[in-house]
Amino acid sequence: MPLTSAQILHFLKSVHPYDALPEADQEDLAGQIGVWEKASGEGIYQLGDDLPGLFLIYEGAAEIRDKNNAMISRLGIRNSFGERGLLLDGRAVTSAYSAEPTILLVFSPEIIAGLIAKYQPVARFFDRTQKPRSRENDLTAIPIETFMASNPLTCRPEDTVKQAAQQMRDARVSSLCVTDDGRLIGIITVRDLSFKVLASELPAETLVEAVMTANPITLGPAAIGSDLLHLMMERRIGHVPIVEGGHLVGMVTQTDLTRFQAISSAELVSQIATAKDAEEIAQATARIPNLLVQLVAGGSRHEIVTRLITDIADAATRRLLSLAEKKLGPPPVPYLWLACGSQGRREQTGVSDQDNCLILHDSVSETDREGYFVDLAQFVCDGLNTSGYVYCPGDMMATNPRWTQPLAVWKSYFEGWINKPDPEAQMLSSVMFDLRPIGGDTSLFENLQVETLEASSRNSIFVAHMVSNSLKHTPPLSLLRGLATIRSGEHKNTLDMKHNGVVPVVDLARIYALQGQIGAVNTRARLEEARETGQLSKSGAGDLLDAYDLIAETRIQHQADLVKQGAEPDNFLQPSTLSDFERAHVRDAFVVVKTMQSAVGHGRGMLS
Repeated sequence: MPLTSAQILHFLKSVHPYDALPEADQEDLAGQIGVWEKASGEGIYQLGDDLPGLFLIYEGAAEIRDKNNAMISRLGIRNSFGERGLLLDGRAVTSAYSAEPTILLVFSPEIIAGLIAKYQPVARFFDRTQKPRSRENDLTAIPIETFMASNPLTCRPEDTVKQAAQQMRDARVSSLCVTDDGRLIGIITVRDLSFKVLASELPAETLVEAVMTANPITLGPAAIGSDLLHLMMERRIGHVPIVEGGHLVGMVTQTDLTRFQAISSAELVSQIATAKDAEEIAQATARIPNLLVQLVAGGSRHEIVTRLITDIADAATRRLLSLAEKKLGPPPVPYLWLACGSQGRREQTGVSDQDNCLILHDSVSETDREGYFVDLAQFVCDGLNTSGYVYCPGDMMATNPRWTQPLAVWKSYFEGWINKPDPEAQMLSSVMFDLRPIGGDTSLFENLQVETLEASSRNSIFVAHMVSNSLKHTPPLSLLRGLATIRSGEHKNTLDMKHNGVVPVVDLARIYALQGQIGAVNTRARLEEARETGQLSKSGAGDLLDAYDLIAETRIQHQADLVKQGAEPDNFLQPSTLSDFERAHVRDAFVVVKTMQSAVGHGRGMLS
């Protein structure tokens, strides 16, 4: 049955950048779009063909192939393709095939040209003038869903290992996901068959559930390629199932990643994962400034740079926890090590101290808390300091007894801060609302986060106090909206790109997270989710995201420049090092942040 204009209109409203068009223009557009239906395996266009337009997948999936017929990507619903050749000279630079029965929306070249000329969001979306990306970024910026194997092969736990081996042989795959009523319960690989079955001389009728890896580590399709590579390097695994909403949606193997080049940061993670002590970890982390320079020089976006650098800190922390347990013995009760601050938000740069805490199971004895866990915290924090993550000046570390407590005490902390938001509570909440689990039993945090977000969002007085606290860090603007530098001291005549640059946006994002019960802790993720949930308007969120990106990019560029000069990276930028063009844009970005702060301060955080 052919698609109606109403169906197309409804679909367009869910796809960026067409969701940014005025409703009347969306309706006109829906009536102009062509509709193609393709059977599975049918060609859509071939390399060198004159393209009939831009393709948007309404239903089904498409495979994009290069001149050697090697698959570049597999695209699903709401993904578009063909724009690269269309905007170049109108000829296809790839080939495309339907991977299953597929319905495509086709935008003619005239329609696309008109949209780009008329609407900035569309022009920005199709802009191909961005600076070149680093080779590492080729992997790190790509969501897993674009290169994972969809619909992975599965078997049942009651199948025999012989049946599993035959299925792998016939399909030429190295693993099977083990499912029970559609739920992923394990994974079995060729390595399992070799090491557990053949080497142990188990019979061919052995059941899969006896040799499978139960409850395997998984990732979601929104994760990026470097997440996979770092996970594989650190955990020494070669297969990662992709799960969304409890359902198995894909599989990625090490082979899938070999064409991507994120080796520099992955090498550091791998080196850390096998380090014998903190000194060996320090040898790896000492290379972070050079990694920063490489990433920035290659054009990696700031959120990718900080994500990769934070991944290294996470790996260092987990390795130190492992070494601590090896030295002290198994923990007497379950525990969870969490990071807060920039590590918690995955926003570490070339300058980072440590901010961390411990949540202990409520069954912990006072003897174990003051004995085993004090020793564990000291070992890890000392090791992090040795590795370059210096002690927190504010003592927000697990070595502070206040921040190594049973879950019940942590619940009472948050309840007290929410119900009595005095200045100290505001300060502590600003830090502790950015917690992220790093190592240990994550179940100790799941309910705590949900309950805390629900309680805080219901308490308007607490939110109001947090709003007030968030306005303490202001962009460096003079009365005439020029740039206001630090007036005295060691950093006179510079801009503090941390406390007056990114921190005001970090604080705003935290407010939106509290108001909207947003579980993400990364600043950009919070802002994007605030836009999606209506906490911020699309225009307001877009402006703030653009401003944040510019400020954060300027900050890491400054740090990279210092490293190239042989200096230690810092956050203090001299405006004189910027061109007039750059100064004007940085100032405009600060103006956007100041405007958003004003809106929040006057109770208009949900801009319309």
